[in-house]
Amino acid sequence: MTKTQQMSFFDAPVDSPTNPEAMAQALAQHPDFRVLRRLVPHSDYGPVSGQTTQRVIVLDTETTGLDSKTESIIELAMLSVLVDTVTGLPAGPVTIYESFEDPGKPIPAQITEITGIDDSMVKGLRIDDAAVTALVQQADLIVAHNAGFDRPFVEARLPVFAGKAWGCSFMGIDWKKEGSGSAKLEFLASERGWFYDAHRAQVDCHALLQVLASPLADGQTGLLRLLTGADQTRYKLRATGAPFESKDKLKARGYRWDGDGRVWWCSLGSDALLDAECAWLRAEVYGQRNAWVQLEAMDSRVQYSSRSGLLTERAV
Repeated sequence: MTKTQQMSFFDAPVDSPTNPEAMAQALAQHPDFRVLRRLVPHSDYGPVSGQTTQRVIVLDTETTGLDSKTESIIELAMLSVLVDTVTGLPAGPVTIYESFEDPGKPIPAQITEITGIDDSMVKGLRIDDAAVTALVQQADLIVAHNAGFDRPFVEARLPVFAGKAWGCSFMGIDWKKEGSGSAKLEFLASERGWFYDAHRAQVDCHALLQVLASPLADGQTGLLRLLTGADQTRYKLRATGAPFESKDKLKARGYRWDGDGRVWWCSLGSDALLDAECAWLRAEVYGQRNAWVQLEAMDSRVQYSSRSGLLTERAV
């Protein structure tokens, strides 16, 4: 066997037709092919420019189930990084925290199938409360992809999370408006040319951080969009007393039915949207008659948690 024959496929020269990167670049130029590369986690995003920064923690959990009141965290991962508030890009080193935690009961088989985490991997292990608390206290914003799931779990386990502003990269960015076919993290990563082994907390965090460091349609990064949106109050509007015959209009507009409260409701991300929605309700639902709706105002320290916001009523 010659020396050339012994050469590994991956050791081939860059300009060789058998070099994977050369092949990938060639395929990427062809309209009938799309190239995905394995996502490579970044441990350092380069020098801090000296401009204003804020510290963001990207967080993900794996749990024994869906209900934070009855289920437990089995894995917690966090990436803490500075974000340049002018460019919206990460800067400097990434501080990584990851830990398994023994839930004190067997991990359901379906959870092991999804995450690859079994009882032997978590046995006797526990999240380091002091280390997590120290890291979280430094953060200006906590971000999760579906914060409505992760936040109740981590707040139940570690109270320090309750005092922090939270952003949700799933709900807080209109991915459909951005031209994405799905808001699922794996899909967003693939649109940007990456694939990765999903459903493990740390690699999901790395994928989310890199997705959010990418530009959106207006050139702003997802990180900057979430940071600037952290000061906005979200509203849960309950259309109290809406006539029964208006249910199809409400459903078509995106309202959801609360069976316990027996009321249609929607979520609104700004005062302007709230004003517009109240005007629509008056014209289309309440027939221009005087009516009152219930509002629940939630700032970034409450939204996505299991805690209630400030309840008021408003005339429409």
